[in-house]
Amino acid sequence: MLNKVKDYISKNNLLNSSDLYIVALSGGADSVALLLLLDEMGYKVHAAHCNFHLRGSESDRDEQFCESLCQQKNIPFHRIHFDTKTYAETHKVSVEMAARELRYHYFEQLRKDLDAAGVCVAHHRDDSVETVLLNLIRGTGLRGLTGIQPRNGYILRPLLCLSKKEIETYLTGKGQSYVTDSTNLVADVQRNKVRLQVLPLLQELNPAIYENIQHTAENLTEAQKMLDGIVGPYKDVKRIDFNTLDNTGSSEYVLFEWLKGYGFNGSQVRQIMKAETGRVITSVQGYDVLKERDAYLVEPSLKSFRPLRIPEEGTYLLDDGKKVSVKKKSVYVSKDPFLATLDAGKVHFPLTIRRVEEGDKMIPYGMDGHRLISDIMTDRKMTLFEKRRQLVVVDAKGIIVWLVGIRVNNLCRVDEFTTEVVEIHYK
Repeated sequence: MLNKVKDYISKNNLLNSSDLYIVALSGGADSVALLLLLDEMGYKVHAAHCNFHLRGSESDRDEQFCESLCQQKNIPFHRIHFDTKTYAETHKVSVEMAARELRYHYFEQLRKDLDAAGVCVAHHRDDSVETVLLNLIRGTGLRGLTGIQPRNGYILRPLLCLSKKEIETYLTGKGQSYVTDSTNLVADVQRNKVRLQVLPLLQELNPAIYENIQHTAENLTEAQKMLDGIVGPYKDVKRIDFNTLDNTGSSEYVLFEWLKGYGFNGSQVRQIMKAETGRVITSVQGYDVLKERDAYLVEPSLKSFRPLRIPEEGTYLLDDGKKVSVKKKSVYVSKDPFLATLDAGKVHFPLTIRRVEEGDKMIPYGMDGHRLISDIMTDRKMTLFEKRRQLVVVDAKGIIVWLVGIRVNNLCRVDEFTTEVVEIHYK
């Protein structure tokens, strides 16, 4: 079994002999086996134990066992105590989620403090099989059927190649005791029900159910790697054309893998695929996805923008961090789209810079009649995202003197009678 774990570590490139690793030690069979195996293989390890104070004297018993074991094996021991129930109430999460958040936050902080290369946790093959079944019951995509992976950032799982029975046999052979969490013996939560009720029933149908589900998960993991290779180039982009999606072989899958990184779920992805052009859907992470004429676009949700009053020359800071500088200068005409030059005699202070509003209109440079700003933006084939961000500069008489970055008002243009210009620079 030692060679089996060695091979698994090597195959998945999990550990280096020169690095230090933290072992998450609960005192149960799995974590005790993990600690002993890594120590026996010669890896430098420290043990870390979390006392969540959820099982009364049993929680303290586990802590004392872990401390005693590490003293016997001369392995550095770290511990922390949590008021898990108070944390759960304060953060409005379940006790199970509270324990998970507290545990992994502590492990990561300890890893940094010790300059450790990773945190080893004792998930084994049976845990992975349970995860596959739980995800299948709840509803999942392909990734949810690949089970628990050997690496997730700094979290490492060297025992995924072993079954629970193999672990217990190993400990029995060494005469090594361990503690048992009594809550794992009661079929009260979903995972316990799957472990204690569902899987034994499936084993009656096929004694090799664990092996078969694990092999299936491994096959799906390989398929997932291939799909990840297809999705990879689109992970960090803000736009995907319909034609590009069509050429991937699975538009919905690629769209989901792209958008899930911005907080969108599968239901929202299906909604946006069926939506009409111009539909916007918002994720829990504060991103908007837009279905345009020929592409999907994603960007942070639009934040409120406070109109900025410009009473005189100077440099002003906008809500979004951009700057606007206003100066009066000798006559010249700017060709920079974000630097407007207007006839100073035709512009009335104070100026206001704000977002476009419904009904806004102006006489674009070189034209005679008024046009709606919305029509100008549509003619330029601007997306909804671009339109909602568009700024205008309005003078004291309510005249839009500049459609920022696009066009100045013909009423304020520089001509042969201009003696001074107002220069507005949007940076």
